[in-house]
Amino acid sequence: MSEIPATKRFQARIHHGLIPAVPVPFRADARIDAAAQERYAAYMSRQPVAGVAVWAHTGRGLHLSRDQRRQVLTCWRNALGAAKVVVAGVGGSPRCVGDAPEFVASALDMAQDAVAGGADALLVHPPSPFRQVPRSEDLIFDYHQRLASAGAPLILFYLYEAAGGISYSPELLRRLLALPEVAGIKLATLDSVVTFQDIARQLAAEFPDKLLITGEDRFLGYSLMCGAHTALIGMGAASTELQYNLLRSYFEGKSDEFLKASRSVDCLAQVLFVPPMEGYIRRMLWTLVHLGVLGREPAHDPWGPPLGDTEFQAIGTMLRTLGELGD
Repeated sequence: MSEIPATKRFQARIHHGLIPAVPVPFRADARIDAAAQERYAAYMSRQPVAGVAVWAHTGRGLHLSRDQRRQVLTCWRNALGAAKVVVAGVGGSPRCVGDAPEFVASALDMAQDAVAGGADALLVHPPSPFRQVPRSEDLIFDYHQRLASAGAPLILFYLYEAAGGISYSPELLRRLLALPEVAGIKLATLDSVVTFQDIARQLAAEFPDKLLITGEDRFLGYSLMCGAHTALIGMGAASTELQYNLLRSYFEGKSDEFLKASRSVDCLAQVLFVPPMEGYIRRMLWTLVHLGVLGREPAHDPWGPPLGDTEFQAIGTMLRTLGELGD
């Protein structure tokens, strides 16, 4: 009997599952709070998740130092054990944007570190420096091929351009999805339902063996209705069971439960994923503060915009309304 390829094994492990993209608990001095990180990882290990994604946009992976990335990955790998997956975001260093070979080399180093640290798959940050250069699509394709050589399944990442993404063309997606190392594609368009629908239709028609992975926090329920098989979302980093119940009810065909869960998740998203959009990372950390997982001090995002205390209070009010804080 032939061995099942690693990409297929990974697909099976996350199919219909929830994978939170987890933030990093930073203190006001921009240092990682190691104790808070350990508490958070232990908390998430008890949640109904297929695994977590580290070093993603929510986890500020491209901004972390190499030592910080290793610290974060080791913590999560140890906390989750072998039963759950760890996906690692990988990409070129922002410090190498002006030097294409160095940019690609830094991404490959990050990928190799991820595999060495026990990551089960790699989420490929879009190489935004290649967005508007000659032969950009060839460069983007070669970039993914190089990362595939690290030896782990790849997840493509279609991210809206305002957050540093690239609007991959249907032809480029066709080339990327044909790579045997690619397990699927995560879509995070934020507010482009049309783009989500178009890519979902292309995937279903041309690559039915690849996973459609939703990253659409603002229309999570509808993205499942459009054909998503799995969710890899920043919102899953807190109030995780609420979102798990949304996925479970949809895939089990329990329409009444699905509609109720979808309304609740949408209400939560409407206080977390609002302008300034980069503030969502601090808002996720604040949600964890309200839930008692973190203290207020290790709930900083060194790269995010300043937010007022009224937002902190609004998150608490919504969680209370949704029954997430008890009586």
